Amino acid sequence: MHTSRTLSGAGLSLKAQHYADAERCGANGLWFEVHPENYMVGGPRLAWLERVAANHPLSLHGVSLSLAADAEPDQAHLQRLRGLIERVQPVLVSEHLAWSSWGDHYHPDLLPFPRSHEALARIAGNIQRTQDALGQRIAIENPSHYLRLDDHDWDEIDFLAELAGRTGCGLLLDVNNVHVSAHNLGFNAASYIDRFPAAAVLEVHLAGHSQDDAGDLLIDSHDANVADPVWALYRRLIQRIGPRPTLIERDDRIPTFDVLLAERETAQAVLDLARAPT
Repeated sequence: MHTSRTLSGAGLSLKAQHYADAERCGANGLWFEVHPENYMVGGPRLAWLERVAANHPLSLHGVSLSLAADAEPDQAHLQRLRGLIERVQPVLVSEHLAWSSWGDHYHPDLLPFPRSHEALARIAGNIQRTQDALGQRIAIENPSHYLRLDDHDWDEIDFLAELAGRTGCGLLLDVNNVHVSAHNLGFNAASYIDRFPAAAVLEVHLAGHSQDDAGDLLIDSHDANVADPVWALYRRLIQRIGPRPTLIERDDRIPTFDVLLAERETAQAVLDLARAPT
């Protein structure tokens, strides 16, 4: 098993068609992130992941805990996740600030909620239950938004900071989500980046996005290169908070490994510049 227990540079989403390339790639500081749900049932994928983990640090980015739902996280799911954690020893585990199940209804999406005092208490409890079950701290990702919801009691950044303060969790700042949400809801993305609590940021995500058919809505589709405005926000962030592990996130229209590696090098250059002595 890989002995390094840090994410020190820029990483890539690990896709099945790239297992062989990922296993033998020797890029300095390279790490990989996967959705644990794809590996929690065993089989050949888990064996491939273990081989990659022998050479590169891993991060697990969950999509199904539904932390904002009206129920506690599923204990059987948490135990399977803990088993995977113990097997591949990821450096970081993260989840979304969203819900996908409510009562007996299940949705294949990450859905929003009003940031009420009740929601804060419910989500903080679910984060703490998750951390207790997994035996480790997790990071929570800021969401992408497509619909303006009324009756929020909390500003989003204050909500995330309060969650971190109450539970000890970290935060995963998805810069593309900020850009997409700012466009769709009409707020200032740079101001959001400038206010985000630096000390809590454990990981940064960068991804591409697309537009709806009408061209009015940006969609966090993860099917394109990182856009120039997102790179600008990322450079602004790293200049302020310093280097943080950064993922190039790609989930659709997957290019060849060398194309992803080149985009990863752009993020690595930003991190290297921030580390350079002044």
